[in-house]
Amino acid sequence: MTAVSTQDTIGSSDDARGPGQVPPPRADCIADSAGGLTFDVTDPGEAGTAHLLLRRRDSDPVAEVRLPLTPAGDGRLRAALPSSVELAEGRWNAYALVDGGEPRRLMPGVNDLRSLVDRAPSGSRGHVSVRIPYATKQGNLSVRAWVRAPHAEAGELRITDTGVTARGRVYGTELAAGARVEAVFRKEPERVVRVDVTARGPEFDVTLRYEDLAAGHGPWDLWLLPGGDEGPRVRLARLLDDVADKKPIFTYPVTVIEGPDGPVEAGPYYTNDNDLAVRVRAVAVGD
Repeated sequence: MTAVSTQDTIGSSDDARGPGQVPPPRADCIADSAGGLTFDVTDPGEAGTAHLLLRRRDSDPVAEVRLPLTPAGDGRLRAALPSSVELAEGRWNAYALVDGGEPRRLMPGVNDLRSLVDRAPSGSRGHVSVRIPYATKQGNLSVRAWVRAPHAEAGELRITDTGVTARGRVYGTELAAGARVEAVFRKEPERVVRVDVTARGPEFDVTLRYEDLAAGHGPWDLWLLPGGDEGPRVRLARLLDDVADKKPIFTYPVTVIEGPDGPVEAGPYYTNDNDLAVRVRAVAVGD
């Protein structure tokens, strides 16, 4: 699946070029199941030592990763981003850089992301690292990266007239007898609804009733406490697939229930960071 970011505000001028100008280089991307990426880049059209440059968007100070581009044997240049190379969570714009020149924004080619579908990392390193290349709304290549330690992967959602049941799996830690999920009202973080989970090894199920959230109009963020009162709080998120931006792709029905201040509609959704949340909104009388 392919998703287009609605948040990209950088690089729109990179695509403007007059007659006779060399088109920007393109990069085909191949993902591996360990979290690494390989980039095959068309000739940037300049002589000299070349690198693929990844620059983290909105970072201060500027965060960059440079990967050597070497001949791939088919007229293209290849760069490898192994899973062992750290890439902080965020959006990374991709450029071709030849020594002595200016970075040139890369255009997306063919993305082979089949190894990311239904990916199940071991979690033995205590964290989950995810990198997904995608096309921005300006048609440029970027990489969305996540690093979660530990991580709670949201899977199947079952939606009924009264609530939502989420199935998940935890990585990098274990589920204790007192494991629970907390729904935190984003506007008032001190307002929390706690629900016990049903655990089966590293997997769990949790059911949230909409009536318990109906008094808070707005988003409720979902956190897993795998150790109960002990240990970390882990954001529930869906990261282990090939979709960089899930919010416009994964949409779910809403249910109208009676709240303390009148009817509300409630339903799950994914945030801009692919974290799982439940949104509650008032329903105007007569709608």
